[in-house]
Amino acid sequence: MVISRQKNGKYRITLFEAKHNHEVVTPRSKHKLPSQRKISAAQAAEAELANRSGIRQKLVFEFMSKQAGGRENLGFTLKDISNHLQSKRMREMKEGEAFTLIHYFEMRKSENASFFYEIQLDVDDQITNIFWADPKIVVDYDLFGDVVCFDTTYRTNKNRRPLAPIIGVNHHRQTVVFGAALLYDETAETFSWLFRTLLKAMCGKKPVTIFTDQDPAMAKAIAEVLPESHHRLCRWHIYQNALKKLNRYFQSSNSFAAEFKSCMCDHEYEDDFFQAWESMLDKHGLQENSWLKFIFEVREKWAMVYGRNHFCANMTTTQLSESFNSRLRHYLKSTNNVLEFFSHFERLLEDLRHNELDSNYDMSQRLPVLRVEVLLLKNSRDVYTPKIFTFFQEEYKKSLDMVVNTCYDISPLFEYKVCMYGCTREHKVIFNSTDQTVVCSCNKFEFAGFLCSHALKVLDIQNIKLLPSRYILKRWTKQARVGCVLDSYGCIVKEDPKLDITNRYKDLCRNAVNIASKAAETEEASVFLAKKMVELNLDVERILKKKTDLPSNEIGMDPSHNEHVDVASVISAYKATGIKKKIGTSRVKGRPKSFIEKGSRKRKHACGETHVTSTTVNIPASLSVDYTQVTQWDTAIFSLCIGFSVLGSCWISALGRFLHWVAAGFLHWIAAACNVWAAVFLMQLHQLHSLNRLACVSDVESGSRDSGPFHTKPKAHAEEEEVSEDERRESKLPRYTAEDDPVLGRPKSQKGKAPRRQRQSPRGSQRRFQVQWASHRSMVEKQPQEKLSPPY
Repeated sequence: MVISRQKNGKYRITLFEAKHNHEVVTPRSKHKLPSQRKISAAQAAEAELANRSGIRQKLVFEFMSKQAGGRENLGFTLKDISNHLQSKRMREMKEGEAFTLIHYFEMRKSENASFFYEIQLDVDDQITNIFWADPKIVVDYDLFGDVVCFDTTYRTNKNRRPLAPIIGVNHHRQTVVFGAALLYDETAETFSWLFRTLLKAMCGKKPVTIFTDQDPAMAKAIAEVLPESHHRLCRWHIYQNALKKLNRYFQSSNSFAAEFKSCMCDHEYEDDFFQAWESMLDKHGLQENSWLKFIFEVREKWAMVYGRNHFCANMTTTQLSESFNSRLRHYLKSTNNVLEFFSHFERLLEDLRHNELDSNYDMSQRLPVLRVEVLLLKNSRDVYTPKIFTFFQEEYKKSLDMVVNTCYDISPLFEYKVCMYGCTREHKVIFNSTDQTVVCSCNKFEFAGFLCSHALKVLDIQNIKLLPSRYILKRWTKQARVGCVLDSYGCIVKEDPKLDITNRYKDLCRNAVNIASKAAETEEASVFLAKKMVELNLDVERILKKKTDLPSNEIGMDPSHNEHVDVASVISAYKATGIKKKIGTSRVKGRPKSFIEKGSRKRKHACGETHVTSTTVNIPASLSVDYTQVTQWDTAIFSLCIGFSVLGSCWISALGRFLHWVAAGFLHWIAAACNVWAAVFLMQLHQLHSLNRLACVSDVESGSRDSGPFHTKPKAHAEEEEVSEDERRESKLPRYTAEDDPVLGRPKSQKGKAPRRQRQSPRGSQRRFQVQWASHRSMVEKQPQEKLSPPY
């Protein structure tokens, strides 16, 4: 249709085409037209809710299609949902990552004043490190923060920024989070800032024990900020490192594995540990082994003899961190922006807390089964959580098979020698009849928080049928969460402010009903109360309007909303210009390796494929070859090779055309392959002939024909370590892995494998020849040139 404007100012249709000048879509495809596609407000809200719940867009689209009776009835496509969610992300992040992050934190703080966060800025006001903890985290740390695990192997986004969760176990031995941080790097200064911030958020409470991997930066920061805390290394990682460093001895000796495990786990006295360690070194000739010397210097962090006197919640490894990192992969993606990251991280926290809620419900509905009907177990079942009672009942079952060999009565102390029936290893148990205290040499109570079988045996001999209250830790009981917790501002932490709203509503309703029932008795009182209620309603609306008028990004800075806010820290946070990015960071496949696992890289190079590094070519200084003339001869011979190969190709092609075979095309391919093969083969032969020719010239000029023209020696690679003779022999032995060990097996959450020996490349000789030829040409070009006729 064409519309034109007339002289009188009116419009007129001058051309109209009744037929469509484009292809018309079918009725089944009409829902794909842009004019027919629109997402309603309800559908958009449903898609956004599903996205916050971690449901993939395709699954959301399929679910909504089923609801509408088919995709053609839905009114939009999968791409429309993707575009809508992307537009929503862009609107949320329009102010930049830094402003969005701080606004999110301030919003959380306005909802609950006990929410804690802190950021660290660099000289350019870029955010480097971030730490946060919600009120529930503060409460959990106060109750169960005596033992924590710290790990930074999980990377969160495309910049590979490490996530540093601080986790532990609750009274059900379930994972709880004590705080989390997004770090810029993994230096000692960064870890020191993190630990100081943790203490600031948790009112200065320090953990009794902290488990980490063998990272020097972590160790330095812990020694500086948490000197009173007992730093323990993961026993499983230590054993894995021993398998890599001492694989030869694990394979050659049947007793070495048992002796090494005994040094790690069994001994109760330091003298016994020293004696067993020296005996192991002498027996296997390991006095000069560098790795054993290094690990012995930090024996206080991994040997059980030094950890028995410190509470560790019966943990010896960082498997808790590995399991948590594995769970994170189901919630977080590298493409998440700041808001999406915190949204999905909150989902993870909610799931963990719901697990505790399930355990509390099960605990209230059923009791653990008693294996033995005794008063001591019945009393303990009413006190301990089901999980801890299971451990305690197992210890009591062992005590029934304990034998008391000797008893020394030094009033009021009684000393017993207790051992398992049929075993020779004895444990010393001292009982004080004055205060009914019992101490065992295995230190099970100090390490795990409940009595061992040896102590329970002595209590039974002393006719004590109820568990003394001093041997019941509150953190393992059903009443572990009873009581109140103070935040960093000295106020009582309110885990859920909505509960306070509900309680205030109940109180106001009760008072209002009481007043209304009294005023209803007379008309005068009713009128008076109605008048006052109107005035109260206006006053309440005025108060609420004052809060609504305050900008949301200033709520955290308004003293009327949070009288304990740190205004200086908030102002410093709003100075941030962005989140600091790592330049040149590349994404790698798989889980980032810990410090222990990185130790095998150099060994892998030593036992692996290529030892062909660089080659030194020694050419006598008297050798002076006109390399230009040699190159001209090379070019001539190479041209002849190409000519012969081309003639052969043409002859085969002509034969194919003459015979008119069906496979003529196939012969063309054969001709091309022969051409390439002949050219490469003849060129390699010519290069080798040139090398020999130059060698002869070298011998003539130097007057020596006894030694070869090239003297090669390997040069050590910059990234490889010198491999000792023991390690060379060790690399030829089969690998001994942790799965072969019945005690210290790999945790289920870890699926790594021992490093493989790499295969020798079949092209290794060709690469060596190319290296020699390149080195030869570079050395010859540096020599002074003289005119010399070709040697042939």
